[in-house]
Amino acid sequence: MLILLPPSETKRPGGRPRAVDIAGFALPELRAARESAVDALVALSADEERAAHVLKLSRRQREDITHNATLRSAPTLPAVDRYTGVLFDALDAATLTAASRRWLGAHVLIHSAPFGPVAALDAIPTYRLAAGTALPGIPPLRRHWAGEVTEALRTAAPSFVLDLRSEAYVALGPVPSDVASAYVRVVTIGEDGATRALNHFNKHGKGALVRRLAETRPRIATREALLAWAETAGVTLQDGAPGEIDLVV
Repeated sequence: MLILLPPSETKRPGGRPRAVDIAGFALPELRAARESAVDALVALSADEERAAHVLKLSRRQREDITHNATLRSAPTLPAVDRYTGVLFDALDAATLTAASRRWLGAHVLIHSAPFGPVAALDAIPTYRLAAGTALPGIPPLRRHWAGEVTEALRTAAPSFVLDLRSEAYVALGPVPSDVASAYVRVVTIGEDGATRALNHFNKHGKGALVRRLAETRPRIATREALLAWAETAGVTLQDGAPGEIDLVV
């Protein structure tokens, strides 16, 4: 099974004094697209006023332009440790065992805007770039990434993909139609028995689900196997709309 996660706007600073190794990332087919996206972001960041306008940054956020300008030489952290926020706080990868972290590294891709999907343990610097940004010098990110990422996911040949990304990042690389997959929606069941989508607890529920998977490290190759695992792991998953699985919280 392959799990796709969205990134987070908030990130942990610092890291190891080791420059980003784009050539060593998961899905090496994406190297050229990654290099061109990073080059475009670094070039943009040489002009603070233009970068602030394109990236829609306030005065208080302009430090992020410096992070972008030094993207190739800045300290790095595993992607799953770099990101903070509700989903990654619930996942809390730093407190997992070494075996569980290795499971994350083998089964989880985090879909970043400048690097595309990277493995959970691929080391990345901090940056500022949203999925909807149009970087000068390359096509809008949706066009830059979508076809490349979809083909890379097909080449990776996972038996089953669990897609926990936000819709903005799904647009940067839909799962191929010929790969078995399910999109996760976080829902609650009201007193009237009706199922309702959740917004506030959406990210927390997804982070907690991935943590439980990492803790138990199951071998899952099908949708049915995932649902069977959930029954034994204290997680409530159920069939949703076509192509979807509901995570009930």
